Amino acid sequence: MTKCTTKKIGFPGINSQRVEADFSGGEVTSDGGGLLLRQADKKINLLGRVAKVIPETRQLWKVDHSLLGMLRQRVYGIGLGYEDLNDHITLRNDLAFQTTVSRDESLASMSTLSRLENRMERTAAVEVHRIMLDTFLESFKKAPRELVLDFDATDDPVHGKQEGRFFHGFYNEYCFLPLYVFCGEKLLVSYLRPSNIDPAKHAWAIAALLVKAIRAKFPNVKIILRADSGFCRWKMLRWCERKNVHYCIGIARNSRLENLARPAMKVAAKNFKKTGEKQRVFSEIRYAAQTWDKERRIVIRAEHSALGKNPRFVVTNLEGVPQKLYDDLYCLRGEMENRIKEQLHLFSDRTSCHDWWANQFRLLLSSLAYILIESIRRLALQGTELARAQAGTIRLKLLKIGAVIVKNTRRIRFMLSSAYPYQDLFRRVAHRLAVT
Repeated sequence: MTKCTTKKIGFPGINSQRVEADFSGGEVTSDGGGLLLRQADKKINLLGRVAKVIPETRQLWKVDHSLLGMLRQRVYGIGLGYEDLNDHITLRNDLAFQTTVSRDESLASMSTLSRLENRMERTAAVEVHRIMLDTFLESFKKAPRELVLDFDATDDPVHGKQEGRFFHGFYNEYCFLPLYVFCGEKLLVSYLRPSNIDPAKHAWAIAALLVKAIRAKFPNVKIILRADSGFCRWKMLRWCERKNVHYCIGIARNSRLENLARPAMKVAAKNFKKTGEKQRVFSEIRYAAQTWDKERRIVIRAEHSALGKNPRFVVTNLEGVPQKLYDDLYCLRGEMENRIKEQLHLFSDRTSCHDWWANQFRLLLSSLAYILIESIRRLALQGTELARAQAGTIRLKLLKIGAVIVKNTRRIRFMLSSAYPYQDLFRRVAHRLAVT
């Protein structure tokens, strides 16, 4: 490792004492908790499987860094908060990070990692998604009775001439439009798409693949598709009905729907006038757009407040009371927004490569880092104060720990900070993630 001599940095003193800093501390790290990522990865065998489906085009007798090692380096780095390849110029020489990656010498350089990203292709992206789905299915100890699959798209701004970039009028920027599928907190799909498409593009095909794989393992599970109005396409609804898949999907309001909702809106407006407080009235109708094959059930939420009327509409083939369907099922779709925010905590928007498949790979790297952190939350944090913590909080409180590293021929010792405030929690998490 290159040793650099730096000048001291002065800070305001305390009483008669000078306060100085420099970078001569030696083998000290801020990532002592990275070992938990390594432990979680071994527990679910995630990156080991991913390494087997990425094409290896190098001459192996000339190779210093294995695919698995580079995947660990990149994914663990993202989990620890290092978003750019530039970070690995110095991070590759961090003894703690090397240990986390299971290597006892310098890790791959920025250029080597860049070449890995740029040799990604379509088949490998499909196979990585297959492993993500397998990991999801394996996370259940017994067959679930019901699964709710949340579909949503989000903008991924681009700031260069990346392949597949287009201007999106709604977001008012050049961006990609990745499609995510979650089931609760578990990520199944992170599919990069250009933004010059219908928001529901390929959602139907992805839903078909997911349902087929889920039912192959859990034949009797009840599957519900949940999404906003951007995914309301009658052919997809018809497919759900044919395949015995339930749906609860928003539908954009129009003049005809608003006319049909007028009786409920009048009641809400009348009640608001009496009480001065926001009022909600629920009802249902049968409705078919001109292009639909038949009428379907529409749940109406008629709301009136000081801001005026605010009707919402949801199309569903589920039975139940309208208010319960809206409040207890459809509105929980908003929780997916938190899951997408977690992807941003893990730098899913760092799609700054020129080539399309390299950017899809970067999106998948962030997704794999999320799966590892979600595994820590699911397997080791239940019943603790961090049971509902987001990825950024878990990183801050469990992974970013100051430590002195001592290495000899017999062992590598992480001397974690004595002032670290979550020592008991860290011990508990490490114990729960231990590979048996």
